[in-house]
Amino acid sequence: MIIDHIGLAVSNYQTSKEFYLKTLSPLGIQLMMEVQGWAGFGKEGKADFWFGEHSKAQSPMHIAFLADNRAEVDAFYEAGMASGAKDNGKPGLREEYHPHYYGAFLIDPDGHNIEAVCHKPE
Repeated sequence: MIIDHIGLAVSNYQTSKEFYLKTLSPLGIQLMMEVQGWAGFGKEGKADFWFGEHSKAQSPMHIAFLADNRAEVDAFYEAGMASGAKDNGKPGLREEYHPHYYGAFLIDPDGHNIEAVCHKPE
């Protein structure tokens, strides 16, 4: 990864926290810490994805989370939909990117396009 971490302004901290706790769990991504109104999610003890409440949430962004396998992509999608996300692309191959690109896309509570992607063959 070429980015150390990313921070995102959200409109409602608690709503986003509940959404991401459920939606990122199938990818093994957990809430690592909360600091001064910001939540840090990550793996292996390092928070890479941060968000905090702000009066002005950023315009919709696209953020893709890496999945270890296609089953994780499927579980991410199901968990997100159960958490109130809007569908923006069901799990499946996206061969226009490359032959093994398997992704799913959700719209989070603030309108951000959130993706889980696996680049490995099945």
